Amino acid sequence: MANVLSDLSNEIAAIAQAAEGAVVAVQAGAHRWSSGVIWRPGVVVTAERGVRREEDIQVKQADSRTLKAVLAGRDPGSDLAVLKVAGLEAPAAAVPPVGGTPRVGSLVLVLGRSPNSGLNVSFGIVSAASSAWRTWRGGRLDEYLRLDATVFPGLAGGAVVDIERRLLGIASLSLSRIAALAIPPSTVDRVADRLLAEGHIPRGYLGIGLQPVAVSDSSRTKLSLRNRSGLMAIQVEPESPAEQAGILPGDILVALDDQPVEQLDDLMAFLDPESVGKSVRARLIRAGALTELPVVIGGRPRRAA
Repeated sequence: MANVLSDLSNEIAAIAQAAEGAVVAVQAGAHRWSSGVIWRPGVVVTAERGVRREEDIQVKQADSRTLKAVLAGRDPGSDLAVLKVAGLEAPAAAVPPVGGTPRVGSLVLVLGRSPNSGLNVSFGIVSAASSAWRTWRGGRLDEYLRLDATVFPGLAGGAVVDIERRLLGIASLSLSRIAALAIPPSTVDRVADRLLAEGHIPRGYLGIGLQPVAVSDSSRTKLSLRNRSGLMAIQVEPESPAEQAGILPGDILVALDDQPVEQLDDLMAFLDPESVGKSVRARLIRAGALTELPVVIGGRPRRAA
C-alpha cells in the first residue's frame, strides 16, 4: 500500500513539474494575483473575474521573469480574458488537449502560480461531466466539467490537467454557484480567437431589469399559455431596445419567437452572440391580456452586466 501511495505521490509531483512552465501569475488588480496559462506563444488566458484593471497588467513566469501584458479582450459570459505578452517565448500549454469528455471520478490537478510561493497545486476529481452548457452569465461552454477540488482564489485562471497529463481546461470560480468548473479547451480557443480579433464577444441585449414571477392557473387557462412563470419588467433603460419596442414596467415576458421564457436562464440562452441585430416577437402579459411587440435585439454594452 505504501508503494502505491508513494508512486501516486511521485506521479502527481511529476505532472505538476511537467506543466508548470505553462502556468503564470497574473497581476491585474490592486495587490491581488490570479493565475493564467500560456495558451499560445505571446498569449496568456486567465480568468476574467481576476482582471480588475485594464492597464498596468503583469505576468510572472516560472523562471521568475515578470513581463508587461496588454489586455486583448474579456468575456464575462465564459469567465475568460486574453492577454498579449510581448517577449513571451515559452511554448503553449505543456500538456495536449483532451480528445473527449473525461470520466466522472477522474483524478485532476489544478495548477496555478503565486508571485511569492511559486507553483500552487490542488488535487481532486471530476465530479460531474456533461455536454454543452449555458452559464448563468450568458456564455456557452462546449462541455460542463465540474470539479471536486479546492480552487483557491489565486488558482482561478490556472490549468486543470488529468492524471494522464492532458489539459482539461482553465479553472473558473465564477460560472457556477455551487462548484469550480474547468472551461474546456475548445471553448477557450473559440473565445480567444474572437477576443484577439475583435476585443469582445457581442451578446444580445434588451436593456430591461427582470424578475421571475408565477403565472396563475387561471391566467394560463384564459390565455392558453404553457408557462408556469414569466419575467416581469421592473425597470426599462432609456433608449434601450426594450424601450424602443414599447415594453413597459409591469409587463410579463413569456416568450420570444414562440420560445417560452420562464426563468432568467431561458432569456440568457436566447440572447447569444448570434441574436444581435435580429428582430424577434416578444410575447407579453399586459393588464391581464396577451400582446406581441417586435423587438430588435441590441448588442450588450461592453461593461453591462
